[in-house]
Amino acid sequence: MSYLLRVTIDDRPGSLGQLAMALGGVGADIISLEVVERGSGWAVDDIVVELPIGALPDTLITAAAQSGAHVDSVRPYAGVLDTHRELELVDHVATARGNRLQTLVDDAPAVLRASWASVVARTDSGTTLTVCGSSGTPETPLAAAEWLPLSAAAVVDPGENGIPQSWRDSDTRLVAAPLDGTNRALLLGRVGGPDFRPAEVARLGYLIGIIGSIGHPTT
Repeated sequence: MSYLLRVTIDDRPGSLGQLAMALGGVGADIISLEVVERGSGWAVDDIVVELPIGALPDTLITAAAQSGAHVDSVRPYAGVLDTHRELELVDHVATARGNRLQTLVDDAPAVLRASWASVVARTDSGTTLTVCGSSGTPETPLAAAEWLPLSAAAVVDPGENGIPQSWRDSDTRLVAAPLDGTNRALLLGRVGGPDFRPAEVARLGYLIGIIGSIGHPTT
């Protein structure tokens, strides 16, 4: 079975090799790796690994810790990291013949490894509407979105007024980006974490900006 590990490691020569050896020692086969964010002396990586049948994901945490890495999260993963997925998202939305907003929410979760995505809107009267959503979008909708309108992509505090309790109970982390300069936004949820990193928020804003520049996904 495949798992997606988000790890924080020392950004120095040999640290990634030590992690790879430690994971290999528990039978994990590294399928792909992507650097999510890098700072002074540290890096956050997303690593997809394949474990043998019957192996427990907890062994990945133990192995990573032994190499000096910190595991932020371990989640089952159904795909393979694709460095071209951002371009594919832009292309799919730009060329969609049907509902472009639905295409956006269907494809967006794969870009930032979110659990679901939806387009939400706030009317002039303050009413919050869920315009459309991907598979996995919670059945309980937002009761309010006082954080709209947005001027740029940003993390949404789960403690905000109007966030359903069920979202908080499932430890859902949220990030949103404005659409068309209006009271609408693309909202992504990541159930159980980890947090959306600043680099991920910036990437989302960049992607939505590109999509907007080639034609607003208004329908």
